[in-house]
Amino acid sequence: MSTSHSKRQGRLLTLWTPEDKSFWEREGEAIAKLNLWISVPALFLAFAIWQVWSVVAVSLPGLGFKYSTNQLFWLAAAPALSGATLRIFYSFMVPLVGGRRWTAISTASLLIPALGIGFAVQDNTTTYPTMLILALLCGLGGGNFSSSMSNISFFFPKERKGSALGVNAGLGNLGVSVVQFLSPLVVTAGIFGIFGGEGQTIVKNGQTLQVWTQNAAFIWVPWIALAAVAAWFGMNDIADARASFASQAAIFRRKHNWLMCVLYLGTFGSFIGYAAGFPLLIKSQFPGVNPLAYAWLGPLVGAVIRPFGGWLADKLGGARVTLWNFVVMAVAVVGVIQFLPHNEAGGNFAGFFICFLVLFLTTGIGNGSTFRMIPVIFLNEAMQGVDRFDTAAVAAATKEGNTLGAATLGFTAAMAAYGGFFIPKSYGSSIALTGGPDLALWTFAVFYLFCISVTWWYYARKNAEMPC
Repeated sequence: MSTSHSKRQGRLLTLWTPEDKSFWEREGEAIAKLNLWISVPALFLAFAIWQVWSVVAVSLPGLGFKYSTNQLFWLAAAPALSGATLRIFYSFMVPLVGGRRWTAISTASLLIPALGIGFAVQDNTTTYPTMLILALLCGLGGGNFSSSMSNISFFFPKERKGSALGVNAGLGNLGVSVVQFLSPLVVTAGIFGIFGGEGQTIVKNGQTLQVWTQNAAFIWVPWIALAAVAAWFGMNDIADARASFASQAAIFRRKHNWLMCVLYLGTFGSFIGYAAGFPLLIKSQFPGVNPLAYAWLGPLVGAVIRPFGGWLADKLGGARVTLWNFVVMAVAVVGVIQFLPHNEAGGNFAGFFICFLVLFLTTGIGNGSTFRMIPVIFLNEAMQGVDRFDTAAVAAATKEGNTLGAATLGFTAAMAAYGGFFIPKSYGSSIALTGGPDLALWTFAVFYLFCISVTWWYYARKNAEMPC
């Protein structure tokens, strides 16, 4: 047996067999965990930059920026659109470039919007096209999710993938909640001194206040630089994870890629869409409630519970957890509708908020369980018809399954990220057409019923095509 040292060339792992239990216990687990715990803060920062514009855009009118309401809406929506689109390309980058290299490069790229926004908001003559470009560049953070999840999936054995991906995504998703909670605090003081620029004077509730809005972006700069350096020097590339775009593009011919796109749209698409639209929905339906006091709790719940969803799927099976999760989501949406204001009645905010917390909870569990399903589906599919005693055939099938599973993880994440745009837009369209968000919510409930049918038929029923 060769030594651990002989299986590496610098940061490149030339032999990586996590399904081999002796290899995993001897050295694989320690290496995999190191890569995971460097990946988590990098992904956390990516989500923070992706969502920072939702905080900054609200502040612009008070700083003297003469943008219309529609322009402000597009500034808030632009990161979701660009992030979702970038995820399509990021899905294939890890096998092309290497997980260590791409994590370091993509994390360092977050410095561009972080620094750009920090300087731009200090000058209220900054043009709208400049601001729109900076908002689109925040999508770099959204794109990172696909490559991060693809990379981590290569490090862990099949029975540990759900837990590992759940931890990576769940703690990474916390960036959504933290940026909404932390930004209003850091803008109240000149914490960077002469390096952070001058403060701005605003009038709020009849009082003149000084704020440092640039801190909402600048606060992330040193941490981004540190995470990029840690990724470059601390993570690993895996030789067996290398694959051409052509080999990864095989997922577009695989039915289960598209089916899992639907299911992950129902889980992560719901999470990011509800997170983006929750403050506005509260404000429009319950005008007497301060949305900033409550909105951050939903994404927090969804992010924190995601690792549990991955762990539960490892224990009970991804399809079973996903199926019942969608059942609860459908019921929770109906609950939200019941507590909305109707016929001049004021509604019940407590019931509305509790039902939404249940929704966020289930989006988190479903995020973990669906992402456990994907690598298992493609690994099992690749192993069909393979002689388990043929070592070379098993190795080739395992590599193919892991490669296609990783590409699908990234691609489904790309498709689901469009939920960050379409759910808030659905609220607005529903309110414009009918006077309330009920039509949009009923549409979501029907979609969850469709997801239940897909999960049961293909993955959860007895004699299902691909039990997982």
